Amino acid sequence: MPDVRPAAPEVSRKRGAEPRADPELLPERKKACWGILTSQGSWADRSPLHEAASQGRLLALRTLLAQGYHANITTIDHVSPLHEACLSGHVACVRALLNAGANVNAATIDGVTPLYNCCTSGSVGCLELLLQNGALTHTALSHLPSALHEACKRGNSHCVEVLLSHGADPDQVSNLGSPLYMSCLHQHTECSRILLHTGAGVNAGRGADSPLHAAVRADSPDQVSLLLEFGADVNIRDENKQRAVELAPPGGQTQRILQSFEASPRSLCQLCRLQIRTLIGRSRLKFLPALPLPPLLTDYLDYT
Repeated sequence: MPDVRPAAPEVSRKRGAEPRADPELLPERKKACWGILTSQGSWADRSPLHEAASQGRLLALRTLLAQGYHANITTIDHVSPLHEACLSGHVACVRALLNAGANVNAATIDGVTPLYNCCTSGSVGCLELLLQNGALTHTALSHLPSALHEACKRGNSHCVEVLLSHGADPDQVSNLGSPLYMSCLHQHTECSRILLHTGAGVNAGRGADSPLHAAVRADSPDQVSLLLEFGADVNIRDENKQRAVELAPPGGQTQRILQSFEASPRSLCQLCRLQIRTLIGRSRLKFLPALPLPPLLTDYLDYT
């Protein structure tokens, strides 16, 4: 009796179960896998409009809209074409969707907005376009991360600047902590600098964990120095009752910075600047250049 070969096993969607492939065939394999994924599960309800927006195909997008596709068509997870265009950073597609009536503040089931996706992709052009058309810088559910949190996590400092200039709250605390905590956690010093110049609370972190704790754990000397310059409290203890200096890698630059700081008090010059900025208040710091003060004093108060 001839041997009967067993049927070919069903293709697994787990990478670990797949055999190693010839490197020259990888591009074709990726296309095949993409085809499988886009025809199953949560991808099944993506419309041609979603695809055109995601790929930046403006002519196809306009044609589909003219044929009757609704700009606010969503997937089962409430992902709209505008979400897709922003995630891929296609400004022209974003403009076309907005002109067709797309909801600028549409949210997915996870609370993700098009503005949030702009900060993921780092597209300042899309970000400014959304803000000009009424996008909200805050989330409907305050416990969820905001667009500002995402920009700080990704290190997209230009997005941080634009959001703050449009009224985003630098001290909004989500389940991930404050935006400053996020930038310290992910070692994005420029984002931290922008937040602190705007008046973000230097000690506002995540629960008992301060931004200084996050910077020390990341072993980021630049972040630690910046936080200390803006008045970070070295005596705050985290949930394990540890101060920042106790978390610093032994013998490293971060530890030396903290030990040197604790060995000598802040200068009177620094203390005065911190106190004056506190009295002025975060909402009025942007008016510093308009004060009738010598430029040297204005620069001193503004850390410039």
